[in-house]
Amino acid sequence: MGVGSENVQEGVAMLDTIEGPVFEPGADGYDDERTGFQTADPHRPSVIVGAVNADDVAAAVRHAAEHGLPVAVQNTGHGLPLAAAGGLLISTRRMTGLRVDPEARTAWIEAGVRWGQVVEEAGKHGLAPLSGSSPGVGAVSYTLGGGVGLLSRLYGYAADQVRSIDVVTADGRARHVTPGDDLFWALLGGRANFGVVTSLEIGLVPVARLYGGGLYFDAEQVPAVLEVWRTWSATVPDAMTSSVALMPVPDIPVFPAPLRGRHVAHVRIAYVGDDGERLIAPLRAIGPRLIDTVDEMPYTASATIHNEPPVPMAYHATNVVLNELDAETVGDLLGLVGPGAPDRAILEIRHLGGAMAKPAPNAVGNRGARYLVGVLSKLDPGVSVEALHDRVGDTLGAKASGRLLNFLFGANATPEEVRASYEPEIYRRLAELKAAYDPSNMFRLNHNIPPAR
Repeated sequence: MGVGSENVQEGVAMLDTIEGPVFEPGADGYDDERTGFQTADPHRPSVIVGAVNADDVAAAVRHAAEHGLPVAVQNTGHGLPLAAAGGLLISTRRMTGLRVDPEARTAWIEAGVRWGQVVEEAGKHGLAPLSGSSPGVGAVSYTLGGGVGLLSRLYGYAADQVRSIDVVTADGRARHVTPGDDLFWALLGGRANFGVVTSLEIGLVPVARLYGGGLYFDAEQVPAVLEVWRTWSATVPDAMTSSVALMPVPDIPVFPAPLRGRHVAHVRIAYVGDDGERLIAPLRAIGPRLIDTVDEMPYTASATIHNEPPVPMAYHATNVVLNELDAETVGDLLGLVGPGAPDRAILEIRHLGGAMAKPAPNAVGNRGARYLVGVLSKLDPGVSVEALHDRVGDTLGAKASGRLLNFLFGANATPEEVRASYEPEIYRRLAELKAAYDPSNMFRLNHNIPPAR
């Protein structure tokens, strides 16, 4: 049965059909298994099942149902919602099966696969997935939450490319669902509320290369960068996906020397086309850059665009989506988290719209939004970030049209924020389907949608 199996309690011993390891609190490997990329306040389950295949997942779900245990699911732990004590955690990190069909332009991915693996394998055939900015993020959980990626304005959300889903529902039954099935619709946007997804079949797009990279500007240029990017983003074609981040960069060797100790604006560019130089000329005209990496690149190098740190850390984040981004809003954000502001946090504004605004057979909410504003705060001892996040929410409250589920972490993944991630009619239908597929709300240790009563 795996790690710690010789001294398990009776309830855990009933999982002796599990092929993968089973961990109790205090056992070797328990803390490593429960702690993912987001190290702040991880789950502390009563038992962890390190599933190695779909049969392990089904056995774990049946055990949870028999013993009245709530269930959480985790691969990399990037988007950890509110932590929970007790229950059963299914760790999918060992489920790393991956197959690419270059003729059909599809990939089959198991629940433990990370985007970097898919990018590399698809790239061998001149194809790309609708992956996100970080290669270390779990591909399945990212997709189930929608998935805003580097090619999203041209091809839509990652969820829009899903062809089929294999899932274990609350009754312990393994199901294969496809477009037209209510459960297929609910899983794509509803994340882990309706079962444990063991694999996806996704479509790949014919992108081998793109024009992309980062433009880094110093603190005194930050107001101009935000204003130029704001007006510029309203004019670009759908083939251009971009964002801008304001970052206080620590003065430590892990960061490039030109950025250390500075509050920089980092414009991220991902463009599929031949006239990228011309398109981004207004951004380069702002002034000198500390670093400029924008150039032609293979899609397999796309992780260098955002260049996000791969080191696990403790952080909280919140977000709002906006239908418009005006100069007043930009000014308000600068006052809260720009250079010279009293609180240090990372602000990112992503350009949405394009293909993401088109209807699709899934439950991804707030598709009409044009911008995503996210604030991420590293958690340091003795430093509170909740007040800053509340101020950001209050400042943008009247202009906000909702939230995006994949960017709700930690204490900000409240029931109210989860509800705001959907239009009312979508949320209502999800709650009704939750009542049909998981009436006891077994899958509640997540961005939870309670069953309709």
